[in-house]
Amino acid sequence: MTEPVLPDSATLLQAVDIAPFANRLAKNARHLHKWARRNDLQCYRLYDRDIPAFPLAVDWYDGRLHLQEFDTGWKQTPEQHYAWVMAVESAVSETLQVPKEQIWFKLRQRQRGETQYQKTGEEGEDFVVSERGHRFWVNLGAYLDTGLFLDHRNARQWVGELADGARFLNLFAYTGSFTIYAAAGGAVSTDTVDLSNTYQAWTARNLELNGFTGPQHRLHRADVFSWLREAVGRGDRYDLIVLDPPTFSNSKKMLGILDVQRDHPWMIRQCLSLLSPTGTLFFSNNLRQFELDAGIRAMAQVEDLSARSVPEDFRNQKIHHCYRIRHRAA
Repeated sequence: MTEPVLPDSATLLQAVDIAPFANRLAKNARHLHKWARRNDLQCYRLYDRDIPAFPLAVDWYDGRLHLQEFDTGWKQTPEQHYAWVMAVESAVSETLQVPKEQIWFKLRQRQRGETQYQKTGEEGEDFVVSERGHRFWVNLGAYLDTGLFLDHRNARQWVGELADGARFLNLFAYTGSFTIYAAAGGAVSTDTVDLSNTYQAWTARNLELNGFTGPQHRLHRADVFSWLREAVGRGDRYDLIVLDPPTFSNSKKMLGILDVQRDHPWMIRQCLSLLSPTGTLFFSNNLRQFELDAGIRAMAQVEDLSARSVPEDFRNQKIHHCYRIRHRAA
């Protein structure tokens, strides 16, 4: 029995009905480009899996594009997938008038641990973008993520609004965007904790980029669990804390394994031990089925801000959970 002859990529490309995706992208862009200018944003989401046949996120970074295909479990031959990707890239380039060399396309599969922070094998290019007057280094090619989580934009703004005169702590800090907002908002000191040398160096570059280079802005390359134990033992105090752990991490640099559902009560209790009587803790995570521990609700004042924390440009309103946690009044 002879093997069937598969159509070539050009034939498969013609079979992709790209018009619904291109039309929706164009419609979104007309609205969101104007919205972003009004809100002083250079980075925002233009398309967020609006159409099931095109499970993509299309993010705009000051004229460059970051595309992520989400793994749906669809069965495609390599030729079919290649043709689909080429059709998407062509439609995005033509619709948004962005050269293909300024478009980065990635397949985002289900991640565990620190996989999202690993290098892609591409070099990419570091460049600077602005968000509400704050500047950040990003790279669309070198890692799965870019250096700036766009879905935390509203929470960053809240941190900036509460930071005046505050002692600020940023845990699992990634590239330090919350720290930049806190420093710009008038924090008297910032402590930024992350286990990665790469991302602590990235935070240092972001701080320098925004003019925050004094000794009051301290970077701690450390396992957050160990650092929290030591900080509580020292009796440290903070007025504003951000706790944004990954869903899961088994990094060899850590003393144990992090599971946010299992471990969040302990982490929050440690943060509350560090929090001043009138302070605020923002706790967030992106575990879809996350449930906040009932004991935390009983011991502290908890406000679920998730519905308000997801920005307007995100169609997926369940991309993360966000809580404001404070001490109960005596």
